[in-house]
Amino acid sequence: MIQLPSAVCFEKSSRSEQSYPPGPKGISALAQCLSRQQDPLLSLQKIAVKHGDIVHMQLGGRHEYLINHPDHIKAILCAPQSEMARSTPPALKRLLGRGLLTSQGDYHRQHNLMLAPAVHREIVRQWNGTITAKCAQLRDRWSEGDQLNVETEMLRLTLAIVLKALLSAEPEGDTDGITTAANTLIKMIHCRTLPVIDDLLDKVAIGRIRRFKEASAHFDAIVYRMMRERRAENAPCNDLLFALLRVCDEETGNTALTDEEVRDETLTMLMAGHETTAHALTWTWYLLSQHPETEQRLHAELRTVLQGRTPDITDLEALPYNRMIFSEAMRLYPPVWIVARRNPEAWSLAGYTLPPGSFIFMSQYLVHRDARYFPDPEHFKPERWTAEATAKRPRYSYFPFGGGPRLCIGEGFAWAIGLLVLATVAQRWRLRLAPAQRVALEPLITLRPKYGMRMIVEPHFKQTV
Repeated sequence: MIQLPSAVCFEKSSRSEQSYPPGPKGISALAQCLSRQQDPLLSLQKIAVKHGDIVHMQLGGRHEYLINHPDHIKAILCAPQSEMARSTPPALKRLLGRGLLTSQGDYHRQHNLMLAPAVHREIVRQWNGTITAKCAQLRDRWSEGDQLNVETEMLRLTLAIVLKALLSAEPEGDTDGITTAANTLIKMIHCRTLPVIDDLLDKVAIGRIRRFKEASAHFDAIVYRMMRERRAENAPCNDLLFALLRVCDEETGNTALTDEEVRDETLTMLMAGHETTAHALTWTWYLLSQHPETEQRLHAELRTVLQGRTPDITDLEALPYNRMIFSEAMRLYPPVWIVARRNPEAWSLAGYTLPPGSFIFMSQYLVHRDARYFPDPEHFKPERWTAEATAKRPRYSYFPFGGGPRLCIGEGFAWAIGLLVLATVAQRWRLRLAPAQRVALEPLITLRPKYGMRMIVEPHFKQTV
């Protein structure tokens, strides 16, 4: 449990602008930096508990801040991009180019406005059939007694859904190469925990960079070929690639995106919709396996509402407990467990001045487990997510998809996938943790189970004819 000292909740004050918040200094800061590479979650928990809502660390001329209060997190995430820029690991920049996840400033603002209609709620609803069909295929492929690595199953499923929605690609068909290339690219960025020594390591990881470039070239060749085919066919297609190729500049009415920009945004959507959703679902199945009473209530809701039919996106509003479970799973195990920003100029926060170029970290994992906002925070309690309970908490005590001008543009798509997978699979099956399965956290780009997640498939009720 994380309980920050109530005396260390910083508000605007008349403190000296030259002073720094409490935190490890000198040798202690170096030790903290090294321990963070070994066990970042525990290391950050310790300094948050010891030092409070704003923690300062300094190594030479490098200033780092760990922010642990929703009001301060809101101020940072909602600041104009000219005042607060995203801090992105080099490997992610190399993978995604200038996609929405990595671009900055005016470029990001313009592209965010242009692309928002492509992933609008009504567009996502058009992908309902794709999501529902893929979920049902997975559900029907499983058999009683199967022992599966659920992490692998969820990664395959979400990749299949996202590839179909983005590119009309079937992983089992003639675009199988794109699945291999996409998986290789995603794995290539899972080599670091925090952007602390990325710049140095990135210069010496020659073998990894070579493999990355080969996979990237393979992926690019397929995507660019698909672009050429779409333009030659000139026929409507219900996928994101078709929408991206027809994004227009409102002022000129001309096609707004270059082929390279379409490629960058396609891969960004692939990353955002695949990895994060798969790991959110993996942790959801684990939590349900440990809380049979919650699982039983979910099954009862599914039976009552669906009456045996396969759910689709129109059913989600009638399945509130399904959403509460997924929300609570992302509280305890947020797929994106930390976000980082840098301030180009000196920036004021709670009476302190953050020097230009400071590294500012905000951890969903820490804040989501703060007892001030989530009493008994280590326990899995979906009932926290009633409308009444949610309204009582600060907005940025929960931010699995970030916030402000850089709120994840694919948030609605991720929710649709997660909720439909959960409802469709749980309608027939329950999953039990396999004997001797070790459960530990591995905080890489996403929060993963370190040893996979082997589980045994069981029917939750006997099928009747």
